[in-house]
Amino acid sequence: MQLLKPDPTFYASPRDAIKAPPETLAYVALLSARGNGAPDRLTVVDTDSTSHRYGREIGGVALPNTGDELHHFGWNACSAALCPFAPHPHVERRYLIVPGLRSSRIHVIDTKPDPARPRIVRVIEPEEIIKRTGYSRPHTVHCGPDAIYVSALGNAAGDGPGGIFMLDCDTFDIIGPWEKERGPQFLAYDFWWHLTHDVMVTSEWGTPKMIESGLDPELLLAGKYGHHLHFWDLKNRRHAQSVDLGAEQQMVLELRPSHDPHNEWGFAGVVVSLKDLSSSIWLWHRQNAQWTATKVIEIPAEPADPQQLPDLLKGFAAVPPLLSDIDLSVDDRYLYASCWGTGEMRQYDVSDPFNPKHVGSVRIGGIVRRTPHPADPDRPLAGGPQMVEISRDGRRVYFTNSLYRAWDDQFYPDGVGNWLVKLNVARDGTISFDEKFFAEFDPAYRVHQVRLQGGDASSDSYCFS
Repeated sequence: MQLLKPDPTFYASPRDAIKAPPETLAYVALLSARGNGAPDRLTVVDTDSTSHRYGREIGGVALPNTGDELHHFGWNACSAALCPFAPHPHVERRYLIVPGLRSSRIHVIDTKPDPARPRIVRVIEPEEIIKRTGYSRPHTVHCGPDAIYVSALGNAAGDGPGGIFMLDCDTFDIIGPWEKERGPQFLAYDFWWHLTHDVMVTSEWGTPKMIESGLDPELLLAGKYGHHLHFWDLKNRRHAQSVDLGAEQQMVLELRPSHDPHNEWGFAGVVVSLKDLSSSIWLWHRQNAQWTATKVIEIPAEPADPQQLPDLLKGFAAVPPLLSDIDLSVDDRYLYASCWGTGEMRQYDVSDPFNPKHVGSVRIGGIVRRTPHPADPDRPLAGGPQMVEISRDGRRVYFTNSLYRAWDDQFYPDGVGNWLVKLNVARDGTISFDEKFFAEFDPAYRVHQVRLQGGDASSDSYCFS
């Protein structure tokens, strides 16, 4: 749909986005706990603190097939459409592009006219994706200035290479694969960019065969999961440089660039170190015309009684943090780190990105701790902080507790639970649980990603400072 004026939820700069009104709805991916037991669901949760339905499901849509395993969905259009070189600035932030990681199917979901009752308007079947791109297992969706970009973990056979393909943001037709020259890049996971510097950054997890049955200890100990960052010429779609973090740094997953388009730095999260089971966060930055990455945060494993650990961890007598997600506030002030294994959400002041300061922490769930939520202090919880999303003004932080079904079952064999919680962020940056916001869902589902109505800290990119 073409608008006469730009969508009012598009903002030219991070500073403008911070002034946006608070979100009143969250869109949340619910995954079938049994895979083929029931179709996945995109649900809608009331986030208006003045509402009598606050923290509860108020609508949603079930998908037509089983076995999708929804993952990192995103908008068809966002603030990137306001970049000077965007070919169609008058698109509308209306449709959610929702990939099924296991099925390789993509659902296009319309959030209007009633945002609480979204509806499916198109299903892109895996055969079409494979035919037009050569890729399968779509993973992450980002709205760019010229198209919808989607990362994919592998090819039709479940091997590599993985990469990125594009959809038209008006018709949702597949344009084709993004890369013209991929160089040494083989594994794929997340991607982001520095739009005004013509730079794409990509990270690495594993091929579909390496992840779909769970974490493979032999591959892990051999350093076979991803440990590179890749830098690309965004305009020319060509690989420019790889940075190897070292084979002991396994699974370089989430990427969060600075929101300020003048900057050329960002954070990458590493799930586990083979040296000591720690997790880490690395800062990528340009130095003497070359890209480099510096470890700026290390999160240690926590000693534990082997009898309390799942089989995969008994021999280590420790709980790894298992850093599964990070998110950066729109003002580039606070970085949040989800420690899915230990059950900790960490907050860092990254005003100086080269010298982060650990300034806040809350505990919930955890492989061993099973920390309850303040709303129900006598009930231990499974799962731990996983997918995290921050409001545009930085005052609210939402997170869920399921990672990926096969991996959930390995690390939480007695069940991972199905909850969504919220932190309030005070003006001085102090974080605390919102005791009135503790959403639990039908036990047939697990809870993965959250997107906030009108945009959030990880959905938009900007071209003006």
